[in-house]
Amino acid sequence: MPQFIDTRALNGDARNVAAREAALQQVSWPQNLAPPTVSYVSHGHVAIVGPADAIRQAGRQLADSELASVTLVATHADGDEASDLTNTHYIACDAPHLEGYLGAFHMTAGEGGPLLSKATIGRDHFDAVLDLGTPALLQYELPPPGYHRVTQATPLEQAVQELQECIGEFEKPRYFQIDSDLCAHAGRGQSGCTRCLDICPADAISSVKQEIVIDPFRCHGAGSCTSACPTGAIRYALPTPERLDDYITRLLATYHSEGGDTAVVRFVDQETQASETSEAAGHVLDVPLEELGAAGLDHWLGALVRGAAEVRIVMHDALPPSLAHLVRDQHAQAITMLEALGHDPQRLHLIDAGDIDIRDALPSVPPLDERLETARPHGKREALNTILDFLAVHGTPSDERVAMPAGAPFGTLDIDTDNCTLCMACVAVCPTQALSSPGQSPALDFQESACVQCGLCETACPEQVIALHPGFMAAPEPRNRVATVKEEPPFECISCGKPFATASTIASIKQKLADHPYFAGDAIKRLEMCEDCRVKDIWHDMARDPNAQLKV
Repeated sequence: MPQFIDTRALNGDARNVAAREAALQQVSWPQNLAPPTVSYVSHGHVAIVGPADAIRQAGRQLADSELASVTLVATHADGDEASDLTNTHYIACDAPHLEGYLGAFHMTAGEGGPLLSKATIGRDHFDAVLDLGTPALLQYELPPPGYHRVTQATPLEQAVQELQECIGEFEKPRYFQIDSDLCAHAGRGQSGCTRCLDICPADAISSVKQEIVIDPFRCHGAGSCTSACPTGAIRYALPTPERLDDYITRLLATYHSEGGDTAVVRFVDQETQASETSEAAGHVLDVPLEELGAAGLDHWLGALVRGAAEVRIVMHDALPPSLAHLVRDQHAQAITMLEALGHDPQRLHLIDAGDIDIRDALPSVPPLDERLETARPHGKREALNTILDFLAVHGTPSDERVAMPAGAPFGTLDIDTDNCTLCMACVAVCPTQALSSPGQSPALDFQESACVQCGLCETACPEQVIALHPGFMAAPEPRNRVATVKEEPPFECISCGKPFATASTIASIKQKLADHPYFAGDAIKRLEMCEDCRVKDIWHDMARDPNAQLKV
């Protein structure tokens, strides 16, 4: 293998700095000039919840504010109804229940109890809440807008100041789009993928009638759901995956055309980037994300095939724990795939914010000899498969399936073909068409590269002969091949000869209905008839013996 030469040591960083500046001038960040938004309206009706002494102290600091009203909700009351505070209401409630967001907080006396806002200020909701109790009323990593809690990072004075600024109409972007047709959460009454539900740090995602719904008023746009979603059903809108990939592609292409080399693409959130006190080295090209979760392993690996020698993802202490866990999990998946494809795992790093030496270090490996030139496909899995195939062609992929971290959306299926009846229930629920039927004859086909391990086929199978088998197959031929898992000749109707099922299906049905009185005696042969002939035979039998139906 040729030795990688440190060109920066030979030529200095000036050329890379000039190339990066030229690239940044020519390639603009994909701004959405008119993003969809959601609006909050708050009139300044505030509730302060907690022990009586603590809420009185906070209430006194708001005594001269322009808030419409202040309601003190004492979880540990002492009998004093805070009569010394003007424009302030007082109520005792041992176990208040809270839900909602800025301008629409519903606080009740226990879950399902009466509204405390109705009892105190005659309204259906409070506009903002200051929670001074222990434990917190809302346990989310990212609580909804309008909910304030005193912490080490947010002292009482700051929380009180934020409450006084909660009057007016506020807008924020609607961060996500959902394509329900791609969603692997549920199908035909069966439950499948729950990755977005499990990972949302704001608890803004719910399943309503087996359909994924995101509450835009509680969503913070952390991006964990779009990174976790294996099918691309949830898409980040600021920017979209295609526009982000196009930005990275054009940034790298322009950087190289302007004479830059050894490019490192750094994924960093905008707040962390803005807090840095020094400029990164010239070979470091930043992708400044609204939130770190807006880009996942498809974008990280995509940067490598577009010309980056290395990708670095900047972690920081303020990341919600669930998002930090997701990024580490995605990194582990990407590293496993890189190694299986025959590439150096040093191409992909998680780095800590503030570590200038690692941020500016030169990559330890050169970029790939060639770059992927085709545009990103619309589908997330199709885009990832294109990247993986490119890495396989330019690497030494393993022929063995390698283990993946738990929950990874890659793998195959173990199907007990001896007991499979080719009923096609699995095909009916598969959201990615990883399972399909050619249609000409009863057969079940499977394509591993399309499987996201959602589990819908496993739960839908009436014979319970399907089991998920997670792992990653690096070799593109077996991964992309549409393989026939089972095939049978069609079973022909014993009356008219029309093919209508498979022999295994008919055998299974006959076994299950053997003791049913409706199919007693010669009537069992009706199970070997198509639907039309079965009805005709029933009517002919009734015509011969009208009382026969009374025996059932």
